[in-house]
Amino acid sequence: MLSLHHAGVRLCDTLSRREWLRIGSLGTCGLSLPHLWTAHATAAASVSQRRKSSAKSVLVLFMMGGPPHQETWDPKPNAPEEVRGPLGTIATATPGVRANELMPLTAKLTQHIAVLRAMSTNDNAHSSSGYWMLTGVPHQPTNSENSKPGAPNDWPCLGAIVQWLNRGSSLPAAITLPQRIFNTGGIVWPGQDGGFLGRSADPWLFHCEPASPDFHIPELRPLPELPPVRIRERQSLRQQLDQHFAQLERQGIPARFTAQTQQAFDLLTSAKAREAFDLDREPARVRDRYGRTQFGQSCLLARRLIEAGTTLVQVNWYRAASEPDDAPVWDTHVRHVERMKTVLMPVMDQAYSALIEDLAQRGLLDETLVVWAGEFGRTPRFNGRGGRDHWGHVFSVALAGGGVRGGMVYGESDKIAAYPKDGRVQPEDLHATIYHCLGYSPDTEMRDTLDRPLPISRGQVIQAVLR
Repeated sequence: MLSLHHAGVRLCDTLSRREWLRIGSLGTCGLSLPHLWTAHATAAASVSQRRKSSAKSVLVLFMMGGPPHQETWDPKPNAPEEVRGPLGTIATATPGVRANELMPLTAKLTQHIAVLRAMSTNDNAHSSSGYWMLTGVPHQPTNSENSKPGAPNDWPCLGAIVQWLNRGSSLPAAITLPQRIFNTGGIVWPGQDGGFLGRSADPWLFHCEPASPDFHIPELRPLPELPPVRIRERQSLRQQLDQHFAQLERQGIPARFTAQTQQAFDLLTSAKAREAFDLDREPARVRDRYGRTQFGQSCLLARRLIEAGTTLVQVNWYRAASEPDDAPVWDTHVRHVERMKTVLMPVMDQAYSALIEDLAQRGLLDETLVVWAGEFGRTPRFNGRGGRDHWGHVFSVALAGGGVRGGMVYGESDKIAAYPKDGRVQPEDLHATIYHCLGYSPDTEMRDTLDRPLPISRGQVIQAVLR
């Protein structure tokens, strides 16, 4: 342990030795993980490795719980009712392609969207299939529910690799909101952090409720006892510590406070960061268009963060405290049709269509890849409780913008949406395609804890969906 020995005198900025000892972390400034910024300084692959790309940024909408492909992107109107369900289908802007009747707004925008109808993990567990979808690497073992983060399942998530690949500015390269993905009981899925790249590569996680009247980002709000003058004092103290540690480093003792800590201060005090998170700057009609729901306002916040320069934003479908344990979020084991008609599809259709439309109108869609995905789909047939259960054998993912050729469907499931019939793809192929759109070859190397070179993805780019 490093100790600071100093007499009980006050410094020129009126800070005492006690303040020196309390500066062990920047948590007192409202930033609990300032060391995340070291991701940008330790990245082995710099922006110079990036070829000319179609997309400048990626926006991932993760439908936590497993959305049904049958009632979204892959309806089966000619299948028996126990397969297709009671809901109908509607025509889309893409000739010959139909969507579920609960997607009227999205159906008008399919000229921007490429649907992958044969995504497959063959994994029916939230945690392990989710890990594969979030990292592009299969969980060991598959079909493992309530698995927890840690080796051997410590491959970095998509956001972590993007964080590692990019140099930082006043905003981090990858942000996740409004909370982590977890199973009932608060069991956090693996595959949401920096994994073997270390905590410094973790995407910044902002716990927030953007639709709430008192919405704010705790990480950007200093503690009440720290007014601006105290923040400046902390910054001054940090500078003194830097000088002190620089002297120690010359003596062979490593310095703990670096330029990355200054970047954490910059985030706290950055007007650009505060503006990006300030949804009140949006016209009421725009907020209404997205929907005054947590998911809708999270999508709007994500668009603002992309505009501010963040490379990747992942929006997780919000799991409120009021969610029923027998059918939370998209995990519709019971009351499937009821929940689809009331709390799921109307919210999703409004927010997703607003995002695509908004990005297109602002000229941002061509440079922003929007990924709509979940951990798996739902069973071909309804169970005895009026629900659909977990199904990882085939499900759908939608891509839009960012170099994707819209108005098309790639892959096909069989006649009851149970297994791939043609064009099967796996999560690693999705990840390879995302990296490709961002300008990185999937074989770009990173190194694990044993310093072994590893490609960022072992998948194949889905060339058929690209322009």
